[in-house]
Amino acid sequence: MSVRLMKKILKEQAELQHSEDEDESESESPPPSSATFRNPFDLLDDEDDGVDQEDKADINDRSSIEKSDEKQSSTTKTTPEAFVLSDRKFKKKKKKNNKEKSQPGAKDNENSWNESLEQLSIKDDSSHLEHVAPDPGKYNPTNLNGRGKVVKQCISSVLQVDPKFLNAENELRRIFGSKVVNSFEKGHQTGSSRQSRGGRRGSQNHRKTVLVCPLEHWPRWDGSLSMELVETRDGISDFRYVHTSSYSQARKAFESAKAIHDFNGIVNILLHHPYHVDSLITLAEYYKFSGEQQMSADCTARCLYALECAWHPMFTPLMGNCQLKFSCEINKPLFSVLFAHVKNMDRRGCHRSALELCKLLLLLDSDDPMGVLFCIDYYSLRAEEYTWLEQFSEQYKSDNSVWLFPNFSYSLSVCRYYVENEEHAKNMKVDDLKASSTDLMKQALMLHPSVLKKLVSKVPLKDKAWTSIIKHRFFSSDQTGTPSLDHLINIYVERSYLVWRLPDLQKFLRDAALSVIETLQNDGTDARDWKCVRKEAFSSEKNEYSHLLVSDFSDSVPTLPPDNLQNFMVDPRGEVPNDAEQPANHRVQDLSDRNAIAVLLESMLPWINYGSGHDQHDHDEQANEG
Repeated sequence: MSVRLMKKILKEQAELQHSEDEDESESESPPPSSATFRNPFDLLDDEDDGVDQEDKADINDRSSIEKSDEKQSSTTKTTPEAFVLSDRKFKKKKKKNNKEKSQPGAKDNENSWNESLEQLSIKDDSSHLEHVAPDPGKYNPTNLNGRGKVVKQCISSVLQVDPKFLNAENELRRIFGSKVVNSFEKGHQTGSSRQSRGGRRGSQNHRKTVLVCPLEHWPRWDGSLSMELVETRDGISDFRYVHTSSYSQARKAFESAKAIHDFNGIVNILLHHPYHVDSLITLAEYYKFSGEQQMSADCTARCLYALECAWHPMFTPLMGNCQLKFSCEINKPLFSVLFAHVKNMDRRGCHRSALELCKLLLLLDSDDPMGVLFCIDYYSLRAEEYTWLEQFSEQYKSDNSVWLFPNFSYSLSVCRYYVENEEHAKNMKVDDLKASSTDLMKQALMLHPSVLKKLVSKVPLKDKAWTSIIKHRFFSSDQTGTPSLDHLINIYVERSYLVWRLPDLQKFLRDAALSVIETLQNDGTDARDWKCVRKEAFSSEKNEYSHLLVSDFSDSVPTLPPDNLQNFMVDPRGEVPNDAEQPANHRVQDLSDRNAIAVLLESMLPWINYGSGHDQHDHDEQANEG
């Protein structure tokens, strides 16, 4: 209820009551204007409390009217009717207050008021409302900042997302300075205005979002997507996206264009439905493979903007009380787009923004369908969030098992190395309860020795000492024999090899490896013990992480030849089909079971070419007959 509506209600109630003595002296001094403010929503709860709140609101109204009259007396004249109405209200309410003070039940009403406040955990002397726990049925946009008391009670601090770090511009200003970023933005805005020429003039009133900042040349949100609440269980609300009828029609057109590899059809869909998610993902992948990284990032950001605009009012993922299951097919685009946005932030050097996005992905689905656990350590090291990484390894999922993964085994030792350097530089006392960085590195080498040989080749490490180290029988192999572990090691080396290009870390790794070799020469039982731990942790004979592509964790950007781009088409999840590499004969295997007329009509399309495939097939048949 707004203050204006509350005053209107109070005014109507005052007019319904009979006016009392009008001839009293008008020389009575007004009551002080510092009356205690009370929550206006409580007027609807209790009739007695409503009367008391009404009285104090009228007193405040009286004092504000008199103050405004004093300020305006030099220039304007107030009508006597306004003073009469105000006087009537004030005299009547003052009399009523005096009567209530003399009544014996006034204290009981005050006690009941205090008891109700204690039950609601509301302070009577403050204008703020502080709830013990958030109500999932109510939406409070002020809690989206992720830093309030409500957020701390909902989620563990280890996954608390700070929205100010989600904005890449804030991190760039911190790194390069505001002047550099502002000059770059001016040049970018000039280019964007050129792109928007010929379209609708004037700036768009875009929604304010948390994940991305919409650009001026983007179209206005069309509301083609929405979200619904599926269920609430144990205080966690489960949501899913919903398509409108217009969006469903655009999706059908997208599937038709995808079936015939019609990229122009995808572009045509975006002209009529500028926020069709699958088409934007396809366009982003096209720009990425053609080398236009900025255009690809712009399409990804626009897609993320559309997905956030569709959020339900109760969907507050930064608070940790909502989830969006990846198993639901309609929710998958958000995960793939968020992960693509993480990689874009990494390419821009905004590693703290990438770290916060990784936290958000883990909050949305704890099953980690995108493999965030295998890159979050890299972003925390690049963002210099060493203390957070140690806390995460200890508190995530209430166990201490993440150190068994190869990426965490090595990253935690690097993390402890930098923490020790900071403590030594500040003359701080080293925590004796935690293992030293050297011990952690030796432990990582004993648990995952095959990582070392791959790092030497990938970084590369060209010191002569590495030649003798990798020739040792313990470090000579780069395979473990376990598909899951080998796949995770490949992901770690591809993602984090840049960390090991620093000379001080190379010396740190070399000294630890030499120490391990010396230990094994004295006693070989440690190697057998760590081998048993490795087999116990990764016991599956199948690759449990085959859905994670090593290329998704790589810094290198894939490209396609210009001849292949005309046949370019991607899956909505962002995966390029295998037939994209061989566009000339990618339909040959389908000809045997298809209608001849349909094949004839399809062959007339400029981007379809069956010639080389048929020629080769006929040549093989002639060779077999011969």
